[in-house]
Amino acid sequence: MRTSSYANDELRKVKKQEDYKSIFVTTFHYLWPDELIFRIRVIASLFCLVLAKVFTVLTPLLLMTLVDELNVSVNGAKTGDFVIWGALALALGYGAARFSSVAFVQIRDFLFVNVAQNGLKKLSMDAFQHMHSLPLSFHLSRQTGSLHKVIDRGVRGIEFLLRFVLFSIGPLILELIFVCILITYKFDKIFLIIILVTIVLYVIFTVSVTNWRVRIRRKMNMWDADLSQKTIDSLLNYETVKYFSAENHEKQKYLKSLNSYELFAIKTGKSLSMLNFGQALIVTLGLLILIVISTKQVVDGSLTVGGLVGLNAIMLQLVLPLNFLGTVYREIRQALVDMADLFILFAEDKEEDEIVKDELTSIEQGFIFDKVSFGYVGARKVISDVSFSIPVGKKIAIVGPSGSGKSTIGKLIFGFYKPLSGKILIDGRDSTDFKTATVRRQLAVTPQDIVLFNDTLEYNIKYGSNHVSDDKLNSVIEQAELTDFVLSLPDGLATQVGERGLKLSGGEKQRVAIARMLLKDCYINILDEATSSLDSKTEKVIVENLLEKKTSKTLIIISHRLSSIANADNILVIENGRLIQQGKHSSLIQENGLYKEMWEKQKKYEIRDKQDNFNG
Repeated sequence: MRTSSYANDELRKVKKQEDYKSIFVTTFHYLWPDELIFRIRVIASLFCLVLAKVFTVLTPLLLMTLVDELNVSVNGAKTGDFVIWGALALALGYGAARFSSVAFVQIRDFLFVNVAQNGLKKLSMDAFQHMHSLPLSFHLSRQTGSLHKVIDRGVRGIEFLLRFVLFSIGPLILELIFVCILITYKFDKIFLIIILVTIVLYVIFTVSVTNWRVRIRRKMNMWDADLSQKTIDSLLNYETVKYFSAENHEKQKYLKSLNSYELFAIKTGKSLSMLNFGQALIVTLGLLILIVISTKQVVDGSLTVGGLVGLNAIMLQLVLPLNFLGTVYREIRQALVDMADLFILFAEDKEEDEIVKDELTSIEQGFIFDKVSFGYVGARKVISDVSFSIPVGKKIAIVGPSGSGKSTIGKLIFGFYKPLSGKILIDGRDSTDFKTATVRRQLAVTPQDIVLFNDTLEYNIKYGSNHVSDDKLNSVIEQAELTDFVLSLPDGLATQVGERGLKLSGGEKQRVAIARMLLKDCYINILDEATSSLDSKTEKVIVENLLEKKTSKTLIIISHRLSSIANADNILVIENGRLIQQGKHSSLIQENGLYKEMWEKQKKYEIRDKQDNFNG
């Protein structure tokens, strides 16, 4: 089982490759969806884009013609109706062209907004589903705050590419082509050279400075993600902070990251000013040279006044998208950086593809561990050469010291991990022959670390079993010894449990988790230290309910409290990842082994606690 590449930031930086080709291919996939209606909208948007640029280029041409017509009329003293109506028609044409250039842009956006939002919805769903398809090893090493930032910025990045690559870079190139044709046809080639040189210098300067800024922005983003992670981590551990009066320590940690973020944010702002200054200088010099040469040609008589006005309008018309190009290029580069981070997550190996595997509809015989070993990559083995059986209809207990590998066995049964060697057999067949999802449907688990959703008590109990009847719900609440607790709450089952269930005690959370497990109504239930926060009386009642009311054909209890599992059909004793003893309580207590040692220690502690309570 490999560890997540995202868990190691240095390793992630080494692996990170901004595969721009892959990014643009993916962007095109969301830009050109399978649905016909969206493809029609894309085509219509492109058509409006072309029309908008045609009218944009016609606008200075009509203005130039109008000025020349008025100039000829004034100098020649022509005031006939034909001349007046001709000038008026040119003026109306100029206004119509200018309006059309704006109108078609708005129509384009109106048509494309559905496509963009549909693409974002699909990307967000793909990212969300991918996160849930990643193995447990990834989620054990993830940083939730940073992960959220990566997904959020990645989605916003593709939104930018969807809108601006198609509707900014493309239109700019199209307009430049139209302008080149117009200038070649109507003016001296020197003006085309001036415009092209200005644009080339502008692009080179913008790209060079922006690449430098992106490196600064990347560091700023890194500290931004670090800030988010520290905020979420500190708030999630609010109680721990208070227990150790560590508010000042948390403040200093946050301030250190904030100072680093501030440093690179200032550099980002200053570099932006430098970029804007250089861009303005290049554009102004280009425009100044064009005006000087065109003015000289007007004086020489080789260029009309309308031509000068037209050239000035064309240059200014190109300046606006050029200024926007700087922003667009910066944002595209940043979007590519953000999307590269998201694509690293997409590159994380998902749980094994199981399309060709069989479905497990029921478990009739049980589980057999055949010389199973498991360990994390680069770490010692957690489970070593373990063999045992879990027959259906039996109560099996797994006990041992902390860190011995008890919970890992539970995760192997549930399919979170795959053995490095050996086999886990289900009804005599290798568990890898079955789709993991169908195996999990046959199992209900109460985990060691219980985290509840920030919702109502009813929502958490019914999670995954939303359509059960009220009678069934009340039945499992009774079996989990929650009835009195629910009745004591003013809002009953509508009570909000708080983030991760922080409004509930440890024992209350465990009973909620047990009720949720019971409501899944599976034949095999796994309790991983599920009653550790309960008093022995409540624990005994719940376990008896599980057995006596036939809620479960098979019960697997992972526990360090031996009194709760003394009547198990088979007890597995694990130490340092090895199975060192197994059998019933009566036989294990006769052996001079770890189980007897643990039993005597616990009995001694129980007697001491009773004496302390009596004396108190």
